[in-house]
Amino acid sequence: MTDQDAPALWPTIDELWSRLEASRAHPGTEGLLLRILKLSEEVGEVAEAVIGATGQNPRKGVTHTWEDVQGELCDVAITALVALRTLTPQAQGVFEAHVKGVGERPLTPPA
Repeated sequence: MTDQDAPALWPTIDELWSRLEASRAHPGTEGLLLRILKLSEEVGEVAEAVIGATGQNPRKGVTHTWEDVQGELCDVAITALVALRTLTPQAQGVFEAHVKGVGERPLTPPA
């Protein structure tokens, strides 16, 4: 797959957000909070995949691959962006401004 074949990030996030909004079981603040809490579930799946890829559970052994970890990390990123889109229709601008600010931070503590 080339970059030209890859789906555009923000239109895909908007589409996912629209589909989730159409089937949202909990309106208002409760729905927003539940969507944000979904991140915890996804992060737990990353941890499970890392434990499975390294065979750290002696009862189970190696149950995942590093490709599984990559997929779970992607799920975390997508879930975070959909949650951000739920919080604000200007999610792309908020995210890009934040990334710019993080990129400008010094890597060393101030003297």
